Amino acid sequence: MFKRTLTLGLTAGLLAGAASLVYQKVYAGSLGYDFADIATLPGIAAASVLGGLLAAVLYFLLTRWLGGRGEVLFNFVLMILTFASIVAPFAIKLPLEAEAPELFPGLIVPMHFFPALAWFTLKPLFLKPIQPIPTSA
Repeated sequence: MFKRTLTLGLTAGLLAGAASLVYQKVYAGSLGYDFADIATLPGIAAASVLGGLLAAVLYFLLTRWLGGRGEVLFNFVLMILTFASIVAPFAIKLPLEAEAPELFPGLIVPMHFFPALAWFTLKPLFLKPIQPIPTSA
């Protein structure tokens, strides 16, 4: 189970990284401002893969300890952390020579959602559904 969960995390991270790089190219092409020296290709890829792997470890631990409730808690925690992470792009101080710094959050904020989207998209392909939580009648 851990191997499949880790493979899911790695695959989701790679997919999120690829989506982020495509989005970066489309964003730069449509607006004419390129932040490639600030949001670098290795940085984007590493952040996406790291996010996917951390999600895999958290998912494995929560579902191991809490069963079906762990998956619900994981989904909640992943979404809370994803939304909380968008605060960081607004706090970054860009170099003074950066053109149109007000456009930087528009590039970075959507990328913060790609790892969670990739995880939720790929999860059914890698992991079997956890048994439902029994309810007393």
